[in-house]
Amino acid sequence: MTHSFKLPPLDIEEYALANGLRVVLNRDTVAPVVSLAVYYNVGSRNERADRTGFAHLFEHMMFQGSENVPKAGHFQHIMKAGGTMNGTTSSERTNYYETLPANQLPLGLWLESDRMRSLAVTQENLDNQREAVKEEKRLRYDNQPYGQIFDLINEMIYKNFANSHSTIGSMEHLDEASVEDVQEFFRIYYAPNNAARAVRSV
Repeated sequence: MTHSFKLPPLDIEEYALANGLRVVLNRDTVAPVVSLAVYYNVGSRNERADRTGFAHLFEHMMFQGSENVPKAGHFQHIMKAGGTMNGTTSSERTNYYETLPANQLPLGLWLESDRMRSLAVTQENLDNQREAVKEEKRLRYDNQPYGQIFDLINEMIYKNFANSHSTIGSMEHLDEASVEDVQEFFRIYYAPNNAARAVRSV
């Protein structure tokens, strides 16, 4: 005897805003929560051969404050509202996401828009997040059995630089990076017309 079940159809709407931002909206009334994500069309494949690690560095930089949100304020706002959040980086994209009580949707949208518009890309923030990335590399790669196996596999599989190099990048490249280099990376890739916003809400 076979069993089958049908998944309910997803109620999805797509929009394109005047500033180029793509928005995907999924209405779901099952739980009074909202899930937000923004995907930037930038990953380690977009890095220069002499400036690797920038995509992942920005996963850290995006939590260092903006015009209206102080350093670590993004975390504090989300946690105070009873939410969770994080970010991830791959070779293809970088994303940031939050899950919040449904009545906190305006907060989530505001926080993301403020850092997209006015991230604090300063020398101080670059210096402290450069050190945070180094510590992450030591913890997750250098001091783990087989910690570098996936990087070696990528080097064997892919012949092009864009896909073969490590997402976490070269620590030497991060050390050599100037705040102007990092500001330029933000200007090019962290713009509404290079991003998609997903919202799942009641």
